[in-house]
Amino acid sequence: MIKVELKAEARTVSGKAVKKLRREGITPANIYGKSFESVSIQLPIKDFEAVYGKVHETGLVDLTVGKETYPVLIHNVQRHPISHGAIHVDFYKVNLKEKVKTSIPVIGIGEAEAEKQKVGALMQSLNEVEVEALPAELPENIEVSVEHLAAIDDHILVSDLKVPTGVVILTEPEETVFRITELVSQEAEELEAEEEAAAEAAAEEKAVGEEGAEAKEDEEPKEESTEKTKEEPVETKE
Repeated sequence: MIKVELKAEARTVSGKAVKKLRREGITPANIYGKSFESVSIQLPIKDFEAVYGKVHETGLVDLTVGKETYPVLIHNVQRHPISHGAIHVDFYKVNLKEKVKTSIPVIGIGEAEAEKQKVGALMQSLNEVEVEALPAELPENIEVSVEHLAAIDDHILVSDLKVPTGVVILTEPEETVFRITELVSQEAEELEAEEEAAAEAAAEEKAVGEEGAEAKEDEEPKEESTEKTKEEPVETKE
């Protein structure tokens, strides 16, 4: 497994005061653990992101604060909703002799035969599984070959995953990780979208036409008789 080093400083500010730290490129963090009193720390965001990009939440980190070095796992990262930068981090201090539980990513290797022959599409329904192991034995990820998946409904279950000795998968073994589903071409999707759009446009045009016809009928004046009654001469007696 990957093991890296990271340096931090003790943090004395909290609450609203940490906003100033973030503006200066510093992220607040905490170290916590079993039978361990929480420690407030701070560290440069760029240093944290560099380490997180390598180990994510599965690699062991030697976190140095002052003269103390703690073996930790990155357990929780809060991010800004717009910039996505880390605004708070929780580090979990581990006992190297005690097993821990964490989630490990699952990665498919190769190209499924069904996709190669264009008879189906490979879908991944489970991106990670929960495992238990000693901190130093946690794998970075779990790889599984998908090349043998050749027909619709061919699948790989959690029980098919292989892990190193000392690692136990806790996720239900019957859960599906990969499956071959029916192939829906991009052309078919585009055609279906075009047909739906055309149907909606036709319905809208029909509705507008009917409304226009009704309005015209209401506005059209009724014809009035233009014939004038002829006046008959009146006879007068002299």
